[in-house]
Amino acid sequence: MTETLALVSSGIDTYRQPVVYMQEDCHICRSEGFAAQTRIRIDLKDRWIIATLNVVGRGAWLAVDQAALSVSAWAALGAEIGDDAAFSHPEPPASASMIRAKAYGERLDQAGFAGIVSDTLNSRLSDLDLAAFVTACAGDRLNEAETVALTRAMKEAGQTLDWGQHTVLDKHCVGGLPGNRTTPIVVAIVAAAGYLFPKTSSRAITSPAGTADTMEVMAPVALDAAALRRVVEAEGGCLVWGGGLALSPADDHFIRVERPLDFDSTDQLVASVLSKKAAAGATHVLIDMPVGPTAKVRSAGAAEALGIRLSSVAKALGLNLALHISDGMAPVGRGIGPALEAMDVLAVLRRAPDAPVDLRARALDLAGHLLDLAPDAVVGQGRVRAQSFLDSGAAEAKFMAICAAQGGFREPGTAAQQIEIRAPHAGQLTAIDNRRIARIAKLAGAPRQKSAGVRLLVRIGDHMDKGQPLYELHAETPGELAYALAYAESQTGVLTLSEAVS
Repeated sequence: MTETLALVSSGIDTYRQPVVYMQEDCHICRSEGFAAQTRIRIDLKDRWIIATLNVVGRGAWLAVDQAALSVSAWAALGAEIGDDAAFSHPEPPASASMIRAKAYGERLDQAGFAGIVSDTLNSRLSDLDLAAFVTACAGDRLNEAETVALTRAMKEAGQTLDWGQHTVLDKHCVGGLPGNRTTPIVVAIVAAAGYLFPKTSSRAITSPAGTADTMEVMAPVALDAAALRRVVEAEGGCLVWGGGLALSPADDHFIRVERPLDFDSTDQLVASVLSKKAAAGATHVLIDMPVGPTAKVRSAGAAEALGIRLSSVAKALGLNLALHISDGMAPVGRGIGPALEAMDVLAVLRRAPDAPVDLRARALDLAGHLLDLAPDAVVGQGRVRAQSFLDSGAAEAKFMAICAAQGGFREPGTAAQQIEIRAPHAGQLTAIDNRRIARIAKLAGAPRQKSAGVRLLVRIGDHMDKGQPLYELHAETPGELAYALAYAESQTGVLTLSEAVS
């Protein structure tokens, strides 16, 4: 007879990693030889999952005849109060040997990547397995054929959206440039021009805000595929979180592991971006690559290499792709963090007199380039058309209509805690370190705390007096503000001022 334990919900959010908690004196732990971090198969009625074991000390909150499940494990099993489940050792995942082979430098084919993706989605691989896979693929360890194979495996593991014979435009920025929140503006312009633009975005991986984080400040983004389709059919465009859809679903698992590692693999970036674009039904895709010494793409050579890989994989998938190389020397706009970036987006859409000039110009450049990609376009007229939709208010109206269709618009809020960082001496602002200013915003609480971040008060080229405010720290709690302030004050060169000449 199979031994069972009563299931209880721990209420612990482990995101997408199923976790089970058992007391150290549990008879099943002893008889099966389960120890902390053991992978365990849990069977309940006609469902089963594989979870990672965390062991609870004797006399703690869990009874010896109970097993507690994390939020994701409880939901995956469809467990209910009073259920009993069986526990056993799972079969070793077939893809573990593929990960090991890749770690030792072997080449994988699409079947190998498909196996890894399948085992990832079925929770057969632990976070250690996934970290090994992500690391084994980093540092240009995938060749072109492998990148195509991984991209196809990721795309085919989920559902795809079909928009018939329509031209479907899309864009993606490779990132690394704080405040570069052009996408909501570009979507509004392109949809106002009459094209389909079903934009799905990730939450931030290593940045203070992703497009989904910023958009969520203004409207719901966790839509399913049916709701996404309704919004696009009604308004031509949407801005939703891709993690709530089954479009290239393994990507969210890889991102979850990449986030604490704090790096992005170039080839996995290509697979991530293009698998999602293909799954969303895009026909024409524009890739924005900001280039600068503290951006994600640091040199013209790196941009060229990334562009070649993106173009070759896009061609293999049947996507029409164009590259847009942009200035990555400094942050864009004033806000760095979800709510602060949302305020900049709205200022541009509303044609406010104090709207960030650089954010407006970049959004128009990208929207114009994207409009020029359309098969029926008069090439070279895209930016003029884009500006007409923005200046007339048509883009603002379209954005508000998209927000309403997604569940309703709301104005961004402001942080309760704010403090100014002032110039230590007079001089001209010559540089802003993208990575360190982004780190300050993250230490202040962004993107988890939506109103947290940094608000820049100066731009490169400005002349500063000693004591003049350079930027503001925004946080929701005094502790987070103090944490970010301590780091900001310990750093030199976040903002570089030339010495004033007396």
